[in-house]
Amino acid sequence: MRIRDVTVTLFGWDDIPPTRYSGRTARAVGSSQLGLVTIYTDEGIEGHAFLGSAYGPADLDAPLLVRVLKPVLIGRDPLDRERLNQELWARVRAASVRTIGALDVALWDLAGKAAGLPIHRLIGTYRDRVPAYASSQILEGTTAYVEQACAYRDAGWSAYKIHPPQVWREDIAICEAVRAGMGDGFTLMLDACWGYSYEQALRVGRAIEAAGYYWYEDPLADSDLYGYVKLKAKLDVPIMATEYPQAGFESYAPWILQRATDFLRGDVAVKGGITTLVKAAHLAEAFGMNFEVHHGGNSLNNVANLHVVMAIRNTEFFEVLLPDAAQKYGLAADIAVDATGMVHAPTGMGLGAEIDHELIHAKTKAVLT
Repeated sequence: MRIRDVTVTLFGWDDIPPTRYSGRTARAVGSSQLGLVTIYTDEGIEGHAFLGSAYGPADLDAPLLVRVLKPVLIGRDPLDRERLNQELWARVRAASVRTIGALDVALWDLAGKAAGLPIHRLIGTYRDRVPAYASSQILEGTTAYVEQACAYRDAGWSAYKIHPPQVWREDIAICEAVRAGMGDGFTLMLDACWGYSYEQALRVGRAIEAAGYYWYEDPLADSDLYGYVKLKAKLDVPIMATEYPQAGFESYAPWILQRATDFLRGDVAVKGGITTLVKAAHLAEAFGMNFEVHHGGNSLNNVANLHVVMAIRNTEFFEVLLPDAAQKYGLAADIAVDATGMVHAPTGMGLGAEIDHELIHAKTKAVLT
């Protein structure tokens, strides 16, 4: 089997509600574009992935995928995933981590279809379901956080994560109010999205430690290993870092060597695909660390993330980033959380997701070849 073509179909995503998670990230508002990446083979088997998000339009990256990375794949055996992955990474300076991630996901999708198996079965299935947690957007006022957390608890979910306004005193008040409203037995996390100075991070960390929060995510700038080492030495609440920067497998090494974080983090978009996530999860496992999978930015990336979650032991949750209208688009049926707060393993071949080709055709802006 040989790859005969790679295309990216850019399609519009409209009516996205105004949403933000941090002052350091883009704000989703209005419209964006996703890209349907398709790898074609001479045996008629295709692999698919989505490129882009509500706040990162695919037209920024798609030309690089076609111009820089497509030539690596043409004429090659798509089942040589590790070899192709290494060659794609060799061109990262000219392309982007997100484009590598999209092609890696599409290669895994193709391999699953060729084998007649879901991707998690190819990797090696560990479980068939996992608890979901609700991951808030920035909300207006303390009451809104308490009400949202209570709504998901009452719907059967097992955990809730706060994205706060990133004003440290206000953030402490929100975290304490949510704990008071939820009681002591419910799992809560805080994601500060790199929003604090060291002194602020320490004060917030001590407050959520006293409130029994399960993890403290990204309190400092994503490259501040020195600050993370100091912070981790002073807090008992587990620290989670490494979600960013956009980088490959080897970027995790200094965080482990410096003992700068308790949990590792990543997703198929910002870490370059399924291949990187599986390697990183196994690396974390060797050091007794969790690898918690981050939201993937679009619906098909989240399906790819879910396959990895089902195939690794050292992760506890599946992240559902709110609101749905700023995260879910392009699939006929998206990932659903059941009445017990669980997400179930995909059962179809490859990614096992039904792409909404009718919607994509109606919203097509361009096809890059």
